[in-house]
Amino acid sequence: MSVLSESYARALAGEALSFREAAALWHEAPLAELMAAADDVRRRLHPGDTVTWQIDRNVNITNVCVSGCKFCNFHCRLADRERAYVTSMEEYRRKIREMLDLGGEQLLLQGGLHPRLDLKWYEELFRQLKSEFPNVKLHALGPPEIAHIARISGFTADAEGYRTVLERLQKAGLDSLPGAGAEILDNDIRKRISPGKCSADTWLEVMRTAHRMGLCTSATMMYGHVERPEHRILHLLKIRDLQSLRPEGTPGFLAFIAWPYQGRGTALEREEGLPGGADTAEFLRMIALSRLVLNNVPNIQASWLTTGIAAGQMALHGGANDMGSIMIEENVVSATGFEGRTTIDAERMQEAIRAAGFTPALRNQRYELL
Repeated sequence: MSVLSESYARALAGEALSFREAAALWHEAPLAELMAAADDVRRRLHPGDTVTWQIDRNVNITNVCVSGCKFCNFHCRLADRERAYVTSMEEYRRKIREMLDLGGEQLLLQGGLHPRLDLKWYEELFRQLKSEFPNVKLHALGPPEIAHIARISGFTADAEGYRTVLERLQKAGLDSLPGAGAEILDNDIRKRISPGKCSADTWLEVMRTAHRMGLCTSATMMYGHVERPEHRILHLLKIRDLQSLRPEGTPGFLAFIAWPYQGRGTALEREEGLPGGADTAEFLRMIALSRLVLNNVPNIQASWLTTGIAAGQMALHGGANDMGSIMIEENVVSATGFEGRTTIDAERMQEAIRAAGFTPALRNQRYELL
């Protein structure tokens, strides 16, 4: 048996692959073979032909952000009075009603690291939303925002401070925590692309705290900029290692989502000549490797937003078991001038899943079928 075949067999048995094994798979495995192995693992974890999807709405709380991410054209400074905004309650009401009319039940609430929106402000927002729409789930913020809120609200930059923020937000209405802002979990890489965002260590500490509280979370990766494949592999191993520490009976990371960087017109393109893009073969390799390495993360999402529906359909045959959301609203990727489709409707989503040879099943954030 070849070294690659041994790795495939170990992954299929649910064993944890080493860095060396993962690197060999990335650099040496033929793509079709890698996808076939990932598909075997996917079918062991999710027997049958069901592929899940979701209806939710992504609402940006604000576009004001001090993180200075070089891949983002959406953010602005507080002093930019012409562009800066904070979403009003009336806008939330309108957007939520539109989402409910389309059959959605969840708000993905994300925004920038606003220098003036502290914990009390977010508590008031969440309470107001829950008082008016008690059945709407709030999948909100992310580790960089939790760390930022803790800092400007006067809490310690450690697990105790993050737990205080998360507990108060949960009491106010937070239902689950997205894996936003992971990018690549390497501090040198983060300093180059996100100079004002929290470190990789802080990202992991916030998530470790959330897992100990029993919060449902996800993990992400934005690849294809200044990192190397080895950074991607180490990122996956950090996700897997953290997942192994979650308390028994808690969900931890329910899903992993990877997408390629799109950066036309961004500072990262101007400074380092990196416009990004969606290489389908690289995307499929990333999805397949994720499924083989993340033996303790149940769901792999075929993020179609920056790759296209066709690439998402192919990923369903290479390790992915979920197609994500129809994305009723999307602003950040669109701000780069990306010309692809950033939203679809429920009918097209189900058609795409069926065309790939699977049966669509609507889910919620906990991957419970609706």
